[in-house]
Amino acid sequence: MNMARDDVSTNTLTVDEWMHALAQPTGAPGGGAAAGVMLSIAGGLMAMVAGYSEAETAELEARVSQLNSDALRLAEDDARASRDFGAAFREEGAEREEAILAASLKAAESSADLGHRALSAIPDLEWLAANGKPALIADVAVAVAALRATVSGARANLSFDLRALHGAGDEVRREHPDLWSAIDDLATARSRLDALANQVEARLSISPQS
Repeated sequence: MNMARDDVSTNTLTVDEWMHALAQPTGAPGGGAAAGVMLSIAGGLMAMVAGYSEAETAELEARVSQLNSDALRLAEDDARASRDFGAAFREEGAEREEAILAASLKAAESSADLGHRALSAIPDLEWLAANGKPALIADVAVAVAALRATVSGARANLSFDLRALHGAGDEVRREHPDLWSAIDDLATARSRLDALANQVEARLSISPQS
């Protein structure tokens, strides 16, 4: 299947088609867009668990439904940023360095946006782990894994993007301190999700036979 990169969209492709596009050596979509899709998976599972809850979860359900929508939009944003990043490196002449700087900054902002959106979902996931139906704890475990993968993926991409910006000097860092602080925020969130994963895993463990 031949497909122009501009046609690669979670809004128009089937899962199979999008995964085929992900497997191509184009980088758009790439790891950042994949992290966005994983965030959508986490949001979908959270919505399902919330829907089964007997508690008043209308506001929570609205939040996780919005999370699912936001995640796919962020996946699209990252795919575009990746496409522009690759195009910048193909530039020639005096404009190449400026194009790379602009594309690197755009990519970093896209990674940070995805990471921050993932961070905002952690309290709701913790609530679902504690209050959702016990029969759905395995679904919560998968949601935790997907959200952690999103956080790790966003942090990895952001780190790479900031490394590309490092050569621009201290001015970029002074103008965008939030991008550098996001690295620490995402590391903290990953540890928080590790703790949640351990709690959920303890509820899934099979007791050893006596």
